[in-house]
Amino acid sequence: MAFLNFFVPFLLASLVCAITPPASRPKSGMHKINVDSVEVSHRTSGVKLPPLNTTYYFDQLIDHNNPSLGTFKQRYYFGYHYYEPGGPILLMNVGEQNADGFWGYLTNETITGMLAEKYNGAVAVLEHRFFGESNPYPDLSVKSYRVHTIQQAIDDHEYFVKNVHLPMPGGDQVSGPDQAPWILFGGSYPGALTSYTMQNKPGLFYAGYASSAVVQAIADYWGYYEPIRQNMAKNCSADVQAVVGYMDQVLTSGDASKIQAFKEIFGLGDLTHNDDVASAVSQILGSWQELNLTDGAAGTWFEFCDALEVKDGKVAGPNGWGLESALAAWGSYYKNTYLSSICDGATDSKDIAACLDTYDTSNPVWTNTAVDNAARSWQWLVCTQFGFWQGGAPENHPTIASRLVNPAYYQRQCMNYFPEAFSSPPVVFLDALNVNKLYGGWNTTTERLFFLNGIRDPWREATVAADGATSPGSDLQPHLLGDGYHCSDMLISEGLSSPAVLKVQNTVVEYLGKWLPEWKPSSA
Repeated sequence: MAFLNFFVPFLLASLVCAITPPASRPKSGMHKINVDSVEVSHRTSGVKLPPLNTTYYFDQLIDHNNPSLGTFKQRYYFGYHYYEPGGPILLMNVGEQNADGFWGYLTNETITGMLAEKYNGAVAVLEHRFFGESNPYPDLSVKSYRVHTIQQAIDDHEYFVKNVHLPMPGGDQVSGPDQAPWILFGGSYPGALTSYTMQNKPGLFYAGYASSAVVQAIADYWGYYEPIRQNMAKNCSADVQAVVGYMDQVLTSGDASKIQAFKEIFGLGDLTHNDDVASAVSQILGSWQELNLTDGAAGTWFEFCDALEVKDGKVAGPNGWGLESALAAWGSYYKNTYLSSICDGATDSKDIAACLDTYDTSNPVWTNTAVDNAARSWQWLVCTQFGFWQGGAPENHPTIASRLVNPAYYQRQCMNYFPEAFSSPPVVFLDALNVNKLYGGWNTTTERLFFLNGIRDPWREATVAADGATSPGSDLQPHLLGDGYHCSDMLISEGLSSPAVLKVQNTVVEYLGKWLPEWKPSSA
């Protein structure tokens, strides 16, 4: 089979996921939104403007360290229907996904559009290099990825700000921090990129907005599951922990008959490797990241927990129904409802095994270097700089995720993806430390930078809101915490669903109302 789906550490890329390869691709980053119409007119003049989904291209440098290599076309969307001369320019990087559909962030249904409306600003939505249509080279080979780094993405921001002629009247008069107050936005990885850019390029952006910003690179990121464990229903948590503990016990027992019986419960009888089995069973936990406040108790996550905790019309108490009931219920829901959704509709046991087998290096998923492959481009950053490998907690800590899924499981997949780069497992632990040293991590001191987080966000432990983070924030670096999920504060609808998120959004409005009148041209 040509398709393949591994346990995806779920962080950065919109709520769009097809069959995705391994390791730590954030399953969901900034949420795409649907807008009723792309037709727009200027707020004050009434002049009809280009549709919001009009595509623009910027001639971006292929390699900022060697401009002689030329440029590539970097895609962006742009809206100036709220703009008045002197207003801010809001730039949002979409990050680890195709930018199609992100023109919704030009509207006042999002934080960028709402702030543009409030302060007479214009909004540009930029596609990240090596995602979507914005590719420095015609393939996604290791050779091409030489210029796929955090620093090159940071330098893209600088070159764009200083050289773009925005497609509006006077658009050539706002390039650079000496011409207009530029504000950088991002959520998830682009949120981290916002912080990294402002740390690395002081004065380039007057302010920044970093939502669910995973600023602290963490190779062994078992903390992904902590906010889920802490905030999920207690009965579901108890039963999930019981099943996962039993799974790890069986899969490490060496008892072939018990192992096979366990695999059959989940429809995974033909899947050979036990860590792949553990990974496959655990995938469903990533559906937590798809939650938002607007939808309430809808979606895969709540279906899953209801399958475990509602029996004969009765709901289990805080301790759940126990291992026997939970194991049968999880297996039934997984095999009959969930499994086909992650394996492209496959129902045959051998096809399912091919879908989930990370040891088959002949699968073309590993070698597909065609452009617009977000999973591959994200994996390159994960394997070379971030880590963010999500697995079970240490032995002395409660866990809802299998301990068979560990950094070594993902490092092997890096070798599958990029054998030209890794003849042995990549030592990303040291790379992650270097990222934190270069760009500040939790401890950045950048001013006029908002950090916004949600208590239910599974990526919280890599943000400044982590239990282990040490910086409390300040009046010039507000740390704002709501009760949302991943990047909830970027959507106006989430604020309408939660007073806590609305308070966070309104606080940003208040701060910018103080900061923007104080802007002075910078020579950065």
